[in-house]
Amino acid sequence: MNKNKTDEFYMRLAIKLAERGRGCVSPNPLVGAVIVKNNKIIGQGYHTQFGGAHAEVNAFRNAKQSVKGATLYVTLEPCNFLEKKTPPCVPAIIKAGIKRVVIGTLDCNPKTCKKGVHDLRKAGIKTKIGVLKKEVEKQNEAYFKHTHTGIPLVSLKLGLFLDGRIATKNGESKWITSPASRQFSQQLRRENDAILVGINTILRDDPRLTCRIDRHKKLTRIILDPNLQTPKRSQVLNSNYPTIIFTRQKSDAAGDNCQIKLKNLEIIPVRCVGNLLSWYDILEELGQRNIASLLIEGGAQVASSALQMNIVDKISLIYAPKILGQGISFSDHLSLCGLESAIRLKDYNIITCGKDFIVQAYLH
Repeated sequence: MNKNKTDEFYMRLAIKLAERGRGCVSPNPLVGAVIVKNNKIIGQGYHTQFGGAHAEVNAFRNAKQSVKGATLYVTLEPCNFLEKKTPPCVPAIIKAGIKRVVIGTLDCNPKTCKKGVHDLRKAGIKTKIGVLKKEVEKQNEAYFKHTHTGIPLVSLKLGLFLDGRIATKNGESKWITSPASRQFSQQLRRENDAILVGINTILRDDPRLTCRIDRHKKLTRIILDPNLQTPKRSQVLNSNYPTIIFTRQKSDAAGDNCQIKLKNLEIIPVRCVGNLLSWYDILEELGQRNIASLLIEGGAQVASSALQMNIVDKISLIYAPKILGQGISFSDHLSLCGLESAIRLKDYNIITCGKDFIVQAYLH
């Protein structure tokens, strides 16, 4: 096995380890680390939770023998700055006596980008950068987007019939997809920082908007409610999870609900663009609250407006093998000018899930 192949092998293992932290470390990145000495793995670790030890430190703690003279494989450039909850990793690597560090990709955070590598090299440690770079950057796409732009990565999830309907004419939509697909939807909730729906979903379904497969997941619930119509006794308001209601600025239609005051509730006025709340204001507010990934599960109007304003990065369409006919389509409110302006998907993947199939893709 040549040297390059060996580096890719161990980096792939580090990427697999990093994935274990998904849903638990945001707004930090997913990071995995593997320590190799004399062609044997002597330590492994990953970033397990926000505020906890980083992957490199956990790998050192789990090492079966001295790491002096070993090679460290780490998916993301080790940090070297102090303004965070945990000590920087670069000094720990130097102190441990690591002789070579193989890095998946540089950290996009300007506080550490290239600086961690610089300090390692200054200490006489050999470094190699860019092993499985694309895989690492895709794994951390939410972290990279949030760090670069200040707004979250936006995913849109919809359950629908083969003819694109998401509900009957009277709004009935339970249950379109199979239990396996509903489990998939819960996994999406676990992987994201926040979930967003419109007021019509609240009034019609009275959802909790929680992650049922992980009771420890503190999923931020977001409601687009221009006129503050959310009932005080809604299930979404009666829990200890953080909740944000976005409403229109200086609205006279707030009614009694403007007096809602709950410990974990924020009511944030934003501008309106036409009759809709400004997606740009919403995403900026969420980004400032360190929400790096947002899952939209709203109805037709919310889905259409998000697509219309081109703020969706990824889409998951869960198709049930059924045809409804007349009903509500998720694109009913989408207004495009001819075939040339059609929304195009790229890097799509089709998977089966129970009796359903799922189209996952990125948007151009």
